Amino acid sequence: MKLQDWLLCAAFAIAMPAGQMFFKYAALMHARLEGPLLIRLLRNTPLMGAFVWYGITALFWFYILTRIPLSTAYTCSILGSALVPLMAWAVFREPLGWQFIAGYVLMISGFAVIIQGTGRA
Repeated sequence: MKLQDWLLCAAFAIAMPAGQMFFKYAALMHARLEGPLLIRLLRNTPLMGAFVWYGITALFWFYILTRIPLSTAYTCSILGSALVPLMAWAVFREPLGWQFIAGYVLMISGFAVIIQGTGRA
């Protein structure tokens, strides 16, 4: 894989958990809003921002898939999934236990094995 492709995958791996942070913030905002469900959803600007963000990242994902095989690109998205709990801990002070650390090490190890197996690392 070319350096540019790695950078695209890394950017996506960061964009994906950022979207999850938008959704979490929207959920916290939703709890503070009053009124009928539809009105609360329409007044929840972080939720609207999360939908826009996901639309943009979906287009970004499409672009990545024009350059990189799906199996490789999806493997890179594992890194983004691993960042979500770290960001939740840092931003929302959600607890992380030893199980997260152990699981994270396993995920990163699996990522390394898969990428080595593609012959493109």
